[in-house]
Amino acid sequence: MAITIMPVTPDFAAEVHDIDLAKPLTDAEFAEVEAAFEKYSVLVFCDQHLEAEQHLDFARRFGPLETSIAVYRGDENLRVRPEIADVSNLNARDQIWGEKSRLRMFQLGNRLWHTDSSFKRVPAKCSLLYARAIPPIGGHTEFADLRAAYDALPGETKRRIEGLVAEHSIQYSRAKLGFAQFNEEEKREMPPVPQVLVRTHAGSKRKTLYIASHAGRIIGLAQDEAEKLLAELTAHATQRQFVYTHRWRVHDLVMWDDRCTMHRGTEFDDLRWRRDMQRATVSDTAPTCEQEGARVAAA
Repeated sequence: MAITIMPVTPDFAAEVHDIDLAKPLTDAEFAEVEAAFEKYSVLVFCDQHLEAEQHLDFARRFGPLETSIAVYRGDENLRVRPEIADVSNLNARDQIWGEKSRLRMFQLGNRLWHTDSSFKRVPAKCSLLYARAIPPIGGHTEFADLRAAYDALPGETKRRIEGLVAEHSIQYSRAKLGFAQFNEEEKREMPPVPQVLVRTHAGSKRKTLYIASHAGRIIGLAQDEAEKLLAELTAHATQRQFVYTHRWRVHDLVMWDDRCTMHRGTEFDDLRWRRDMQRATVSDTAPTCEQEGARVAAA
């Protein structure tokens, strides 16, 4: 049976049916999925029963896998494999975290609009998040279409932001929540990195914004001007017409294109309900500045 692609909107988000990701895909099947990914940016695969290795095998078809940031943070006794980001409210003992736990304070940053791994020199190409347990209320994920958001910008704004480079750091996003408990090793392993503000999406050749809560300053602009511009771009890009909200079901696998989307998790009672979400993340091909030919002055 042929794979069925059901678009949510003409250009953003689609459900993929008549496919079993627990089995290796043929080259023809993968080509269909890849084409849909490049066009729609967010793909929803329902009712997938995956072991960790099957999840990772599918992700590897899109490129090399990242190592979870938890390894760089020095977290001990990881609950899942180091190739998987544990986007849950569970500690290493598989129990719901405590209200004041460091892990909880850090993970609450996922409720800010962000792009996965933009704080890494080579950021993410795509993320594949698998739902093993979900809360009965809340805990959705919202996705913003940054290609459509760029297209809708006034010409004057497009000219203003062309060629600008922002500095991204996990410390910037967590500081917005009042979290600053980074040790020296973490600061050394995850220094700020430059990323272009506008990039060309490799698959569709469309221009897209590349913004996230991890962006803390823009090189060459005064700090107050940079913060104002980043806030304005984020507010523009997250208007209702650019956003798809996914309401999770157990065994959903959702993949999204980190090169041209932002996302955030919505609130739920994380001290009451289990939310066991596990993410494989695929690295992009090169730093964004290198891809766009942007020259960045040495620090």
